[in-house]
Amino acid sequence: MKWIEFLISKFKRSVNLNKYLVVGIGNIGVDYFKTRHNLGFEALDFISNHFETKFEKQRLGEISKFKFRGKKIILLKPNTYVNLSGKSVRYWLNKEKIHIENLMVVTDDINLPFGTIRIRTKGSDGGHNGLKNINELLKTSNYNRLRFGIGSSFLKKNQSDYVLSKWSETESSELSKLIPTINEVVCSFVLSGVTSTMNQYNS
Repeated sequence: MKWIEFLISKFKRSVNLNKYLVVGIGNIGVDYFKTRHNLGFEALDFISNHFETKFEKQRLGEISKFKFRGKKIILLKPNTYVNLSGKSVRYWLNKEKIHIENLMVVTDDINLPFGTIRIRTKGSDGGHNGLKNINELLKTSNYNRLRFGIGSSFLKKNQSDYVLSKWSETESSELSKLIPTINEVVCSFVLSGVTSTMNQYNS
């Protein structure tokens, strides 16, 4: 029993169970501003503004930190571009000593209708290169992700052009109403856990 208690104590010292890393997937640069593939960046910008914090440029990304009801939340926008997102995620998980169960990745998903929110605790990359790289570098696909549907109204050959294009006026208007829900999901995840959050918000 003492040996088990020692291992539990050692684990608690090695990671901070009250600290959370929320990652938004996207590309840096003005050319990608307000594009479908940058949904993760837009969501984190909203959350940061909601909690009246600002992003600062740091190693492998921009970071915004704040406390919410006793929990420390770190928002990360990787500066590695989508395809190398895992490099930034792995670095900040290790640097901040955050357990992988306290990781939430916010990403766009062409496999879901526009505006649909799906929270999962594991799964394939679904053809998303950002998730693919995170899976490869973390050596697991067992981490929380919030998938936001951006639709798939494009010809098969034009998928890249579609995800890198800007929202339509209609989508942009609807998005402004939907983004706050992502903020609610993140807060629920931190306070109530992923299972309760999935039950409440999965559509």
